[in-house]
Amino acid sequence: MKIYYSPASPYVRKVMVVAHELGLADRIERLPSAAGPVQRDATIRQHNPIGQVPTFFTDDGTVLYDSRVICEYLDDLGGGRFFGTGTERWRNLTDAALGDGLLGAALLARYEAVLRPESLRWADWSRGQIEKVTDAIDSMERMDLGSRLDIGTVTFGCGLGYLDFRFPDLDWRSGRPRVASWYADFAQRPSMTATAPAG
Repeated sequence: MKIYYSPASPYVRKVMVVAHELGLADRIERLPSAAGPVQRDATIRQHNPIGQVPTFFTDDGTVLYDSRVICEYLDDLGGGRFFGTGTERWRNLTDAALGDGLLGAALLARYEAVLRPESLRWADWSRGQIEKVTDAIDSMERMDLGSRLDIGTVTFGCGLGYLDFRFPDLDWRSGRPRVASWYADFAQRPSMTATAPAG
Protein backbone atom coordinates (compact mmCIF):
# COMPACT_ATOMS: atom_id res chain seq x y z
CA MET A 1 0.00 0.00 0.00
CA LYS A 2 1.10 3.56 -0.67
CA ILE A 3 -0.01 7.02 0.34
CA TYR A 4 0.79 10.48 -0.96
CA TYR A 5 1.96 11.97 2.28
CA SER A 6 2.48 15.32 3.98
CA PRO A 7 3.74 15.42 7.57
CA ALA A 8 1.75 18.60 8.24
CA SER A 9 -1.61 17.41 6.91
CA PRO A 10 -4.17 16.60 9.61
CA TYR A 11 -6.08 14.46 7.10
CA VAL A 12 -3.01 12.36 6.37
CA ARG A 13 -2.46 12.16 10.12
CA LYS A 14 -5.97 10.80 10.62
CA VAL A 15 -5.28 7.99 8.13
CA MET A 16 -1.95 7.17 9.72
CA VAL A 17 -3.37 7.15 13.26
CA VAL A 18 -5.94 4.58 12.16
CA ALA A 19 -3.21 2.61 10.38
CA HIS A 20 -1.03 2.59 13.51
CA GLU A 21 -3.94 1.53 15.72
CA LEU A 22 -4.70 -1.36 13.37
CA GLY A 23 -1.07 -2.47 13.05
CA LEU A 24 -0.96 -1.56 9.35
CA ALA A 25 1.32 1.49 9.34
CA ASP A 26 4.48 -0.44 8.46
CA ARG A 27 2.76 -1.79 5.34
CA ILE A 28 2.14 1.71 3.90
CA GLU A 29 4.83 3.35 1.78
CA ARG A 30 4.86 7.12 2.17
CA LEU A 31 5.20 8.94 -1.14
CA PRO A 32 6.46 12.54 -1.11
CA SER A 33 4.05 15.21 -2.26
CA ALA A 34 3.80 18.93 -2.84
CA ALA A 35 0.04 19.31 -2.59
CA GLY A 36 -1.31 22.80 -2.02
CA PRO A 37 -4.50 24.77 -2.55
CA VAL A 38 -2.95 27.03 -5.20
CA GLN A 39 -0.04 25.09 -6.70
CA ARG A 40 -1.44 21.59 -6.96
CA ASP A 41 0.83 18.56 -7.27
CA ALA A 42 0.68 17.35 -10.89
CA THR A 43 1.81 13.87 -9.86
CA ILE A 44 -1.10 13.44 -7.46
CA ARG A 45 -3.55 14.85 -10.03
CA GLN A 46 -2.75 11.91 -12.32
CA HIS A 47 -4.47 9.69 -9.74
CA ASN A 48 -6.79 12.10 -7.89
CA PRO A 49 -8.22 14.95 -9.95
CA ILE A 50 -8.58 17.09 -6.82
CA GLY A 51 -4.82 16.81 -6.33
CA GLN A 52 -4.97 16.53 -2.55
CA VAL A 53 -3.44 14.41 0.16
CA PRO A 54 -4.15 11.84 1.31
CA THR A 55 -4.38 9.88 -1.91
CA PHE A 56 -3.99 6.16 -1.27
CA PHE A 57 -3.14 3.08 -3.33
CA THR A 58 -4.27 -0.37 -2.23
CA ASP A 59 -2.05 -3.38 -2.91
CA ASP A 60 -3.99 -4.11 -6.10
CA GLY A 61 -3.49 -0.54 -7.34
CA THR A 62 -6.96 0.80 -6.56
CA VAL A 63 -6.83 4.54 -5.80
CA LEU A 64 -8.78 5.81 -2.79
CA TYR A 65 -9.47 9.31 -1.52
CA ASP A 66 -10.30 11.19 0.76
CA SER A 67 -9.34 10.46 4.38
CA ARG A 68 -12.81 9.21 5.34
CA VAL A 69 -12.79 6.61 2.57
CA ILE A 70 -9.20 5.55 3.26
CA CYS A 71 -9.88 5.16 6.99
CA GLU A 72 -12.89 2.98 6.28
CA TYR A 73 -10.83 0.86 3.89
CA LEU A 74 -8.12 0.37 6.52
CA ASP A 75 -10.72 -0.44 9.17
CA ASP A 76 -12.18 -3.12 6.93
CA LEU A 77 -8.75 -4.48 6.01
CA GLY A 78 -7.57 -4.57 9.60
CA GLY A 79 -10.77 -5.94 11.12
CA GLY A 80 -11.24 -2.83 13.21
CA ARG A 81 -14.27 -1.19 14.80
CA PHE A 82 -13.52 2.46 14.13
CA PHE A 83 -16.86 2.97 12.44
CA GLY A 84 -19.08 0.66 14.48
CA THR A 85 -22.53 -0.62 13.61
CA GLY A 86 -26.08 0.54 14.14
CA THR A 87 -26.59 3.59 16.34
CA GLU A 88 -22.90 3.67 17.27
CA ARG A 89 -21.93 3.97 13.59
CA TRP A 90 -24.11 7.04 13.08
CA ARG A 91 -22.69 8.66 16.22
CA ASN A 92 -19.13 7.95 15.08
CA LEU A 93 -19.74 9.23 11.56
CA THR A 94 -21.45 12.38 12.84
CA ASP A 95 -18.59 13.07 15.25
CA ALA A 96 -16.10 12.52 12.41
CA ALA A 97 -18.04 15.04 10.32
CA LEU A 98 -17.82 17.54 13.19
CA GLY A 99 -14.07 16.99 13.43
CA ASP A 100 -13.66 17.31 9.67
CA GLY A 101 -15.68 20.51 9.78
CA LEU A 102 -13.33 21.89 12.41
CA LEU A 103 -10.35 20.94 10.25
CA GLY A 104 -11.85 22.43 7.10
CA ALA A 105 -12.54 25.74 8.82
CA ALA A 106 -9.08 25.81 10.42
CA LEU A 107 -7.42 25.17 7.07
CA LEU A 108 -9.41 27.96 5.42
CA ALA A 109 -8.37 30.36 8.19
CA ARG A 110 -4.77 29.23 7.81
CA TYR A 111 -4.81 29.76 4.04
CA GLU A 112 -6.36 33.19 4.46
CA ALA A 113 -3.61 34.23 6.88
CA VAL A 114 -0.65 32.65 5.11
CA LEU A 115 -1.38 32.31 1.39
CA ARG A 116 -3.66 35.20 0.50
CA PRO A 117 -1.87 38.50 -0.17
CA GLU A 118 -2.19 40.73 2.86
CA SER A 119 -4.04 43.46 0.96
CA LEU A 120 -6.75 40.95 0.00
CA ARG A 121 -7.31 39.33 3.40
CA TRP A 122 -10.82 39.46 4.83
CA ALA A 123 -10.98 39.66 8.62
CA ASP A 124 -14.67 38.75 8.77
CA TRP A 125 -13.98 35.59 6.76
CA SER A 126 -11.21 34.52 9.13
CA ARG A 127 -13.36 35.29 12.17
CA GLY A 128 -16.20 33.23 10.74
CA GLN A 129 -13.94 30.23 10.22
CA ILE A 130 -12.50 30.43 13.74
CA GLU A 131 -16.04 30.67 15.14
CA LYS A 132 -16.79 27.35 13.43
CA VAL A 133 -13.71 25.91 15.10
CA THR A 134 -14.64 27.14 18.58
CA ASP A 135 -18.28 26.09 18.17
CA ALA A 136 -17.09 22.59 17.28
CA ILE A 137 -14.89 22.45 20.38
CA ASP A 138 -17.78 23.69 22.52
CA SER A 139 -19.81 20.78 21.18
CA MET A 140 -17.01 18.36 22.07
CA GLU A 141 -16.93 19.82 25.58
CA ARG A 142 -20.52 18.65 26.09
CA MET A 143 -19.71 15.08 25.04
CA ASP A 144 -18.69 12.16 27.23
CA LEU A 145 -15.69 11.03 25.18
CA GLY A 146 -14.29 8.81 27.92
CA SER A 147 -11.95 6.17 26.52
CA ARG A 148 -13.59 5.98 23.10
CA LEU A 149 -11.38 5.02 20.17
CA ASP A 150 -13.29 5.41 16.93
CA ILE A 151 -13.25 7.49 13.76
CA GLY A 152 -14.94 10.36 15.61
CA THR A 153 -12.40 10.61 18.42
CA VAL A 154 -9.46 10.11 16.05
CA THR A 155 -10.74 13.03 13.97
CA PHE A 156 -11.19 15.14 17.11
CA GLY A 157 -7.66 14.32 18.23
CA CYS A 158 -6.15 15.21 14.87
CA GLY A 159 -8.19 18.41 14.73
CA LEU A 160 -7.11 19.60 18.16
CA GLY A 161 -3.53 18.64 17.39
CA TYR A 162 -3.69 20.74 14.24
CA LEU A 163 -4.87 23.72 16.27
CA ASP A 164 -1.89 23.35 18.60
CA PHE A 165 0.40 23.08 15.57
CA ARG A 166 -0.92 25.95 13.44
CA PHE A 167 -2.88 28.14 15.90
CA PRO A 168 -0.82 28.12 19.12
CA ASP A 169 -2.37 31.43 20.24
CA LEU A 170 -5.97 30.26 19.95
CA ASP A 171 -6.12 29.00 23.57
CA TRP A 172 -8.88 26.55 22.74
CA ARG A 173 -8.52 24.83 26.14
CA SER A 174 -9.70 27.88 28.07
CA GLY A 175 -13.15 27.24 29.55
CA ARG A 176 -13.24 23.69 28.16
CA PRO A 177 -11.74 21.50 30.89
CA ARG A 178 -13.39 18.25 29.81
CA VAL A 179 -12.18 18.23 26.24
CA ALA A 180 -8.79 19.60 27.30
CA SER A 181 -8.36 16.73 29.77
CA TRP A 182 -9.56 14.19 27.25
CA TYR A 183 -7.14 15.45 24.61
CA ALA A 184 -4.21 15.48 27.04
CA ASP A 185 -4.69 11.72 27.47
CA PHE A 186 -5.59 10.94 23.85
CA ALA A 187 -2.56 12.80 22.51
CA GLN A 188 -0.29 10.41 24.42
CA ARG A 189 -1.46 7.36 22.46
CA PRO A 190 1.49 5.86 20.55
CA SER A 191 -0.43 6.33 17.30
CA MET A 192 -0.73 10.05 18.01
CA THR A 193 2.87 10.60 19.10
CA ALA A 194 4.11 8.67 16.04
CA THR A 195 2.16 10.95 13.71
CA ALA A 196 2.75 14.35 15.32
CA PRO A 197 2.70 17.08 12.62
CA ALA A 198 5.88 18.66 11.34
CA GLY A 199 6.84 21.21 8.75
